[in-house]
Amino acid sequence: MNSQRTFLLSALALAASGIFAVPVAAQQVIKMTAAAGHPPVFLWVKMADEVLIPEVDKRLAVDGKYKIEWTKAWGGTLLKLGSESKGVADGVADVAIVSTVFEGAKFPLQNISYYTPFGTDDIGLVSKTVTDLQVSVPAMGATWTKNGLVYLGGMALDSYHVWSKFPITKLEDLKGKKLSAPGPSSNWVRGTGAVAVAGTLNSYYEDIKSGVSDGALVFTTGAWSAKLHEVAPYVTKVNFGAQFAGGTVISKSRFDKLPAEVQKAFVDAGAVWQAAYAKAQSAAVNALMQKMVEAGAKVTDLNDLERKRWADSLGPVAKNWAADAQAKGLPANEVLSAYIDSLQKAGTSLPRDWSK
Repeated sequence: MNSQRTFLLSALALAASGIFAVPVAAQQVIKMTAAAGHPPVFLWVKMADEVLIPEVDKRLAVDGKYKIEWTKAWGGTLLKLGSESKGVADGVADVAIVSTVFEGAKFPLQNISYYTPFGTDDIGLVSKTVTDLQVSVPAMGATWTKNGLVYLGGMALDSYHVWSKFPITKLEDLKGKKLSAPGPSSNWVRGTGAVAVAGTLNSYYEDIKSGVSDGALVFTTGAWSAKLHEVAPYVTKVNFGAQFAGGTVISKSRFDKLPAEVQKAFVDAGAVWQAAYAKAQSAAVNALMQKMVEAGAKVTDLNDLERKRWADSLGPVAKNWAADAQAKGLPANEVLSAYIDSLQKAGTSLPRDWSK
């Protein structure tokens, strides 16, 4: 009896000390790699690092069942600019920022804003409009799935202007000049007398400095990050409009295998990233333009008459794009009409209605 009592007392003591405590379920660590072709000096990458990833972590920390162990590969160290979608689909990275502007063949409908220049400078409106269209036009949203991706959130760039070595006050000033223009924005140059030169934010500075081009069509936050005012001090505010340029994605094959709680954390964090990015991008525009002025940039506004002349000098950019996409079985006419309608309902005054 004494030995039984002694055993029970010992067992109680051990239990009290935690040795016999019910084991807590082990936390599952999930390894993920996030990548981008641009470096963190550009806001969309910086916000992925400072908002998207922390938002995922914060949500998973609530119950502590799962934890992401992140590897970050920014600045093209893993995926080069323009190859991000393939890299994620192939499993080279799990999460990435895909620049649809440089992957037009894969994401033709997502580039709608680039074929309707001189639109709104409202970053949030462009992001929301394209994101909504991806729901209302199923074929548009399905493009991500077709490429092995799950769309988490979109990004629009602030309105494009021209940074150049020469002043621009009228359309004729463009004659014979070479302007760096990314992807479909080359359409904004054809017909003006200038020549479009292929390039990216990673190459503009050296292209202008070396004479490959005389300037670039670019947005304020990108121009500041690339220090374009140092080689192209004339800034002409043409206001080509904010442009949908891509979004954050996660590998569909990887996403489908994640626990439901982790999937939800990524989806929710993507929405937070989209809103936070649009707000930060909008807030940065005026401050960065002022910094360029203080650094010697000469900023002027292209007047409404010349802006309309520029728009009218271009061919039927949107209609040509839509006809080509329709021939491939894509509902481009529907996307074009819906996009223009959304801008006009929001009060945007267009110098040219591209849907007509």
